[in-house]
Amino acid sequence: MSRSIDPEPPAPDPAGDALDPTTAVSTSPTVDLATLPIVGLTRRRMAMIAAALLAAWIVVAFARQVAEASEAATRAEDIAGGNAMLGLEVAAMERELEAIGRQRFVEQEARAHGVGGVDEIAFTLAPDPPPLAADAPGSAAVRLGAEVEDVTPLERWLTVLFGPSG
Repeated sequence: MSRSIDPEPPAPDPAGDALDPTTAVSTSPTVDLATLPIVGLTRRRMAMIAAALLAAWIVVAFARQVAEASEAATRAEDIAGGNAMLGLEVAAMERELEAIGRQRFVEQEARAHGVGGVDEIAFTLAPDPPPLAADAPGSAAVRLGAEVEDVTPLERWLTVLFGPSG
């Protein structure tokens, strides 16, 4: 870097206050700005900065593409898993359709709606039936000849479920 210094400063104006615009009064040496690089930025450094920015832009663009590809692969796996679940659901529905298409199921549902065969007698159980008498036809006490006990229906169920107490 070279500096050019004016060897002789200009003489002061004899008129005093008036300054000539073509001559500048300077007490310090002057520096030619054309020879100084601007803030240390040369063409080479500008090219290096531009190349670094271009490389960073390429890396960011490539990273974005990789992220999008990864997301698409994850979505494809999710869709494949969903398709497998839907396939299982379709298979279950086909089995159900086959089951309800059988004659046994149709007859059972018909009986549930009170439409049975000609020789069948439709009946339903009352929602709150009274307990059976001890000597009711078909009761175990009458069939087996056992003694009749006065037991509530709850005690009978508990005996059936958990066995006799005592």
